Amino acid sequence: MLSQIQTLAENLAPRLIEIRRHLHSHPELSGQEYQTSVYVAGVLSTCGIQVREGVGKTGVVGDLVGQDTDPRCLAIRTDMDALPIQERTTLEFASRNPGIMHACGHDVHTTVGLGTAMILAELRSQIPGSIRFLFQPAEEIAQGAGWMIADGAAKDIDAFLSVHVFPSIPAGSIGVRYGALTAAADNFELTLIGESGHGARPHEAVDAIWIAAQVITTLQQAIGRTQNPLRPVVFTVGQIEGGRASNIIADQVVLKGTVRSLHPETHANLPQWIEEIVASICKPYGAKYHFNYERGVPSVHNDLRLTQLLERSAQAALGYDRVTVLPEPSLGAEDFALFLEHAPGSMFRLGVGRAGTTNHPLHHPQFEIDESAIMAGVVTMAYSACSYWQQATTT
Repeated sequence: MLSQIQTLAENLAPRLIEIRRHLHSHPELSGQEYQTSVYVAGVLSTCGIQVREGVGKTGVVGDLVGQDTDPRCLAIRTDMDALPIQERTTLEFASRNPGIMHACGHDVHTTVGLGTAMILAELRSQIPGSIRFLFQPAEEIAQGAGWMIADGAAKDIDAFLSVHVFPSIPAGSIGVRYGALTAAADNFELTLIGESGHGARPHEAVDAIWIAAQVITTLQQAIGRTQNPLRPVVFTVGQIEGGRASNIIADQVVLKGTVRSLHPETHANLPQWIEEIVASICKPYGAKYHFNYERGVPSVHNDLRLTQLLERSAQAALGYDRVTVLPEPSLGAEDFALFLEHAPGSMFRLGVGRAGTTNHPLHHPQFEIDESAIMAGVVTMAYSACSYWQQATTT
């Protein structure tokens, strides 16, 4: 079956490059993937795949039914949205939409998903169960997975596979990670309330800016002395607003930021830990506070068996020297984790690094990829799917 997949991928290569370039030049923001979803649905329909649009607002679901001799269903999830970034590449197919760019590789992810669907549709007679293709909106705002789940996209799924580009891995190679791949990430907003006064008489006021400085410094220092260093926590204040004039002591400061960690037990205790520190700082100085903590997405924990499946399939498809076991997780967040609350899954890193030139990081206005990576992603995903069914029929 691998040779069939490789031959089909080679034949599809020009078409997949065309698809990727179309998507790259027509990026759409989270929740606004209207033309992208129409385009994706059109490609799926030409393969004879059952298509449902508007799943999770602008999401697309494609169901491929095999021989129906096995009730299990494998889902392949890719995301479609772009970022509010002005592209600064010299590509002929650069973004045509001002201020919007595929700077996180979701054009590649979508192409890999479509290429996999096109190949597996040709091989449906060799697939005993069914495969669901999930083209997800709004990953960048960590809402699209939840939208699709609410519309039933995860129902009756037995396993999930997904992919994300990685510019530090050379094109043609992939990375797999056992266990935690990404961090849980939450948002918070903390309003510190003091009492205004003249800058010359601080003893008659409660300085909210000074209180904010104590809160930020104490929380950053306390992480290293109260949290297990083997279970890292990253506390980031990304916005601070306060003060009305240079000679007036501020009576209110608003802090906004994120909290990230890898271990569920540690993460569950972080809101209480933060609030206890804030309260201990505010009380002695007569300050008050309002603390709003918003749970985001949990950590992506790759399933052992499915990660082994990806690793072995990629080794067979690409060669042992093209597959790396990643030694470290990322503290970035990924709402693929929400699907994993419904069934086990695994996400691999697709190398897109270009040889002999600068590889800009994700979310950079000059982010580019080596398009040969698309073939590696499609072959890996398609063969992993077929191997899943081979395992499923023998276990």
